[in-house]
Amino acid sequence: MLFGTQFSSCGAPCGSSRLGLFDTYPIGARLAIGIDSSFWVGNFGGLQDGVALLTNARLFSNVGTPIDGCRPVVRIPIRNITFVSQ
Repeated sequence: MLFGTQFSSCGAPCGSSRLGLFDTYPIGARLAIGIDSSFWVGNFGGLQDGVALLTNARLFSNVGTPIDGCRPVVRIPIRNITFVSQ
């Protein structure tokens, strides 16, 4: 689910290759989304305005240790995503 195409300041699509990572996941699918040296685990809420939305999400370190408690909604910028897995 993509609401419009995001464009960079030069007019080229932003992160279009990363947006394809979400094509096969239905809303509500349990996902792990990697960013930098950590990853979020939560329910896929869709894509909107250049961010991936996760609901009931929790942040973990790359070694699997919880960093923070559960959050109702997390907005992850598409440009920061390093991996997506179910």
